[in-house]
Amino acid sequence: MSAPRRPTNPSGLERYYVLTRGRSGPGGSASSLDVATLIVSRTAPAAGLQHEHEEILRRCRDPLSVAELGAHLGLPFNILAVLLTDLLEAGHVEARDPISAHHAGRGPDLALLEEVLSGLERL
Repeated sequence: MSAPRRPTNPSGLERYYVLTRGRSGPGGSASSLDVATLIVSRTAPAAGLQHEHEEILRRCRDPLSVAELGAHLGLPFNILAVLLTDLLEAGHVEARDPISAHHAGRGPDLALLEEVLSGLERL
């Protein structure tokens, strides 16, 4: 007779628990992260880093949004935010707020906004 099989966890929650060392959300410097925040590597991957940390550093050589990074790694936002907290606190990455068109010297496109408003009024 064979030993009973352990039930598998299809949600990956056990893996996430291990990745984050039991932490459920970001703290400190990553508490202001959102999906549009740009992440840029400041250092190359070093020995001793977790595989996911190394992958973040490799992918963020050029600025990458948190949303894009999460899609590439297949990680939910809160798990990725915990990993980014580790890297931010160690100085391995830098978080940059995206520059809006308004702050980049251009105001909103009024013609486009008027067309959208006109279309909504016709509904």
